[in-house]
Amino acid sequence: MYVVTTELNREEQNVEGHSAALKKPLGLRDLVLTQIVFVVGTSWVGAGAKLGQSHVVFWLLAILLFYVPQAAVVIYLNRLMPLEGGLYQWAKFGFNDFVGFMVAWNLWMLGITVMALVGLVVTTNISYAIGPHAAWMQENKWFVSLISCVLVAGLAAVSIRGLSLGKWIHNAGGMFMIITYGALVVLPFISLARGELKEYHPLKLVVPALSIFSLNIFTKMAVGALSGFEYVAILAGECRSPARNIGRSVVFAAPIIALMFILGTSSVLAFTGGDHIDLIGPVPQTLSIGFRSWPVVGLIVSVAIALSASRSIALTSIFLAGSSRLPMVAGWDHLLPAWFTRLHKRHRTPVNSILFVSVITLAFALASLIGAGAQEAFQVVDNAASVFYGIAYVIFFAIPLVGAKTIRQQAPCWVRVTAACGLIVSLLAIVFTIFPIIGVQSVLIFGAKIIIVSIVANAVGVAIFVLGGKERAAAIN
Repeated sequence: MYVVTTELNREEQNVEGHSAALKKPLGLRDLVLTQIVFVVGTSWVGAGAKLGQSHVVFWLLAILLFYVPQAAVVIYLNRLMPLEGGLYQWAKFGFNDFVGFMVAWNLWMLGITVMALVGLVVTTNISYAIGPHAAWMQENKWFVSLISCVLVAGLAAVSIRGLSLGKWIHNAGGMFMIITYGALVVLPFISLARGELKEYHPLKLVVPALSIFSLNIFTKMAVGALSGFEYVAILAGECRSPARNIGRSVVFAAPIIALMFILGTSSVLAFTGGDHIDLIGPVPQTLSIGFRSWPVVGLIVSVAIALSASRSIALTSIFLAGSSRLPMVAGWDHLLPAWFTRLHKRHRTPVNSILFVSVITLAFALASLIGAGAQEAFQVVDNAASVFYGIAYVIFFAIPLVGAKTIRQQAPCWVRVTAACGLIVSLLAIVFTIFPIIGVQSVLIFGAKIIIVSIVANAVGVAIFVLGGKERAAAIN
């Protein structure tokens, strides 16, 4: 099913023509595992556990008001427009070039900010794996910077090689994530049988107390934890049967991901009590506590933490793939220089775009460590990423509601209703990003950092679009 106007068909054919030069190594299995490794983060179960026993209700609300709407709109738009660039193309055809570019820009900034955290997250996991005497690592900015440089350089080399290699890193990350969460979910039941836990009620429903803090956590659980189904659509031109397989990957992965989050949060809460949760590494922290009485605790925890770190590396690889494709497709539309569209002669990957994104990622990674501790640096970058994602999601959900007539008229009523729910939650998520969920040196300075980063970043995006518009006009003429 495709958009039925002549102009849109012509532009879609242009995108498909460019995509024909790309290799297509991604099948359904690869997409399902990529969905799992991309959506299921290790930090969100820590944020959810801060809500106490009411976390189950909040997870269910987040699933109902954001997760299901996101899946419904992704499946609908991908069937309509299974094109390389994903949400960029959907927004471009749903609104115009400017909106499409700004969506791509915010997704690109999201990727950069998340990738900038990889050194900090992996370093935290390493410190947990080694033991208490390695706790200095995550607060040592030089060590974190070194890890960031090594990881980004290595993943850039893999990305240039292409998804025929990168997909195995993504698949391994997905399997490692399932194994890690499997250990996290099973651990309370083992501890209960051993008498180390007096009681455990993983699905206990407790009426939540509504407050600014709880709503803040809720929006992070929704737009932060349960987001990402649309991201693999950026790679549609490198998938086999994208119109069918991307939607099927969402259907297969969604229930698995929901259970991993709910049961994983219950486990974190059971062992930490909701206090002193390490928001960077709540999973390794919980496993360290749960396995501390085991004779081989060191080996078990180290393996589990290594698997968790592998997921972070796989996630960065996915973000690098998506973030390098966005400048490429914008270059196809002459919104960015053609330099970004240059493909590697052998591997058919956007080599210039990959190198550019890698350099910018390292710059952000080093800048995020200036003047802040590890936990606060993590929250600043993470909240800035939430703003970028929130903006992209507002436009995403608006497409079937107020987008191009040919797109919204084909959307079933239930898709439009769910899109409205997702739109409201996305707007709330943007508002709550200025409020930290941990103790910071200054709440005002924390909020100001988020606002300044978001405004400046989008102002830069607008300026780049204006300059790119001149290039497009010259190319058309």
